Amino acid sequence: MVQKYQSPVRVYKHPFELVMAAYERRFPTCHLIPMFVASDVVNEETSEDESTHRIERRCALDVDAPRLLKRIAGVDYVYFIQKNTLNRKERTLHIESHNETFSNRVIIHETCCYSVHPENEDWTCFEQTASLDIKSFFGFESTVEKIAMKQYASSINKGKEIIEYYLRELEEEGITRVPRWTPSSLSLPPPRPTSLSTSPPDLPKLVVTPAVSIPLPANARDDISEDAKQDSSVLQADSLTEILAGTPEDKLDADYIKRYLGDLTPMQESCLIRLRKWLQETHKGKIPKDEHILRFLRARDFNMDKAREILCQSLTWRKQHQVDYLLETWSSPQVLQDYYTGGWHHHDRDGRPLYILRLGQMDTKGLVRALGEESLLRHVLSINEEGLRRCEENTKVFGRPISCWTCLVDLEGLNMRHLWRPGVKALLRIIEVVEANYPETLGRLLILRAPRVFPVLWTLVSPFIDENTRKKFLIYAGNDYQGPGGLVDYIDKEIIPDFLGGECMCEVPEGGLVPKSMYRTAEELENEDVRLWTETIYQSASIFKGAPHELLIEIIDASSVITWDFDVCKGDVVFNIYHSKRAPQPPRKDPLGAHGITSPGGNNVQLIDKSWTLGQDYSMVESPLTCKEGESVQGSHITRWPGFYILQWKFHNMPACSATNLPRVDDVLATLQVSSHKCKVMYYTEVLGSEDFRGSMTSLESSHSGFSQLSAATTSSSQSQSSSMISR
Repeated sequence: MVQKYQSPVRVYKHPFELVMAAYERRFPTCHLIPMFVASDVVNEETSEDESTHRIERRCALDVDAPRLLKRIAGVDYVYFIQKNTLNRKERTLHIESHNETFSNRVIIHETCCYSVHPENEDWTCFEQTASLDIKSFFGFESTVEKIAMKQYASSINKGKEIIEYYLRELEEEGITRVPRWTPSSLSLPPPRPTSLSTSPPDLPKLVVTPAVSIPLPANARDDISEDAKQDSSVLQADSLTEILAGTPEDKLDADYIKRYLGDLTPMQESCLIRLRKWLQETHKGKIPKDEHILRFLRARDFNMDKAREILCQSLTWRKQHQVDYLLETWSSPQVLQDYYTGGWHHHDRDGRPLYILRLGQMDTKGLVRALGEESLLRHVLSINEEGLRRCEENTKVFGRPISCWTCLVDLEGLNMRHLWRPGVKALLRIIEVVEANYPETLGRLLILRAPRVFPVLWTLVSPFIDENTRKKFLIYAGNDYQGPGGLVDYIDKEIIPDFLGGECMCEVPEGGLVPKSMYRTAEELENEDVRLWTETIYQSASIFKGAPHELLIEIIDASSVITWDFDVCKGDVVFNIYHSKRAPQPPRKDPLGAHGITSPGGNNVQLIDKSWTLGQDYSMVESPLTCKEGESVQGSHITRWPGFYILQWKFHNMPACSATNLPRVDDVLATLQVSSHKCKVMYYTEVLGSEDFRGSMTSLESSHSGFSQLSAATTSSSQSQSSSMISR
């Protein structure tokens, strides 16, 4: 595999000619580079007008490698050929190097360029590219590659330090400027460095400053003139504008990387630059900002191929769903504003934006039922987009790179209703989307007041969270967050929310139960023009007098677990579970016209043939469960035999009055309305393996709740293998 390196643009705040004088002091050898043993001039030539100077050197390097490897290779030194072309007229130096030793086994090629800064002719830029291709090396290819990359990274880090060292040495000798080449100098000797005392009075003297970064750190601004400060700020603004413009010609400045992206190793800088360049060349339109590209690289440990793959997938996703315009186009529904218990709240001690989520106070089921998964997903995506925007703002405010945010999750109030399976499933899908498209955006997750039921939720959610992300989780049970090592270590005391014992008022909604009157049907949710990534997990069914709705589930492995969750939206129903060894006939939909009504939505399917006999062709495996209008039913059934299971919802006939054997008044009035013969349910079912189900249920036994009782019933009873939980 060919290893490649591309450096950012490194800037010396000195004229090109002075930098060249410092560069020449590296030869014939340099004590600052211990492995650079010696160099000999092989060839040298100068143009007639002395504007161009070419020199070829043979350099000997004492590579830091295991002695055994050197003995096997049969060499003590590695020789390189370096060709330099100095163009004094254009003020450029081009350097090409390649290895002479083992050139048939290893191919190393490097190019470097010194040139004048495009916006300030008194500054000098440096760029560097290199490639390493190890074809064969006595079976030590991997070892040689690691050694070469390590040595090269070390030399890159020292490169700028060495030039700056010799610039300071020139300054100590009184040399602050070197005259530029001019055509009139044909008859004059080559330009020589001049000291401060011999500088011509008509030539401006350059302010001597160390080669500091751009933009300048606070401690360096006091050491330079106001003019230099102004030049620096203008350069900073212009460079930033160019970089964010995304044009193919722009290049990343090393000082810009340090200021806005953080401290990166040379190889990490190279990955960023190469991936960014590839995007500019292959992707039309707007490319992501440098911070976002860097997040994808970090998510894949700077494996450029893997990062490129997931980044391209994310860019396609963003374009397809217009995510770049989400903050401008998305308006949160009122139910979210009232019942979604999350919001932004100042920043943590590191300057990261702080997001607070009072998950224990949130009615997850109510939000999913009232909004649907698509709207909830869009809201979560808008939170992430807002987080990216706040990171950019805080980077400018605090003067250091801030690329992620901190999330504080308060679990006070978390109970078994939060483990509602469809809600958990929707949460997992949202996590999947966020992990794929917003990697490395979570800097720290503080989980406070975790109850005893939290390990169950964590067991369900953690497999879907990246390992690097899980390492950022800090979990506090009870009031542990108030002690040493708690919340005050990460958030200033002045901004701790009032509901956590602080003095700062927090505007995050307190939540509460979403009124069932705001629930919507599956058809209404499906018809919403907000589809992003999935169908709603709920299905709706219409039930008529004499026409139940039935659902077929085929079980291959005995002891599987059928789980269900349904809401009775209209009317009263009876819920049954049947088992049959043979498959029913293809489902037939009930002709609604036979009932004299039409259904604008919903489904109605019958599976049990009228010729079947209960007890012979099929059997009832659970006692009938009567469910009233408005009830939410959750339950499970551990199957005892393979075959076909039929879940049935049927119309509930009102019993006659037992005392008079006459219909009740309500029943008589109901018969006068055709709509009273119709019921409606929204349901969700899932089949689980018994081991997974038992494991999750067993862990609930320590929590005193109805669901814990369910665990005991489902794992110990041999007669009734089912249980249901009804919430009115």
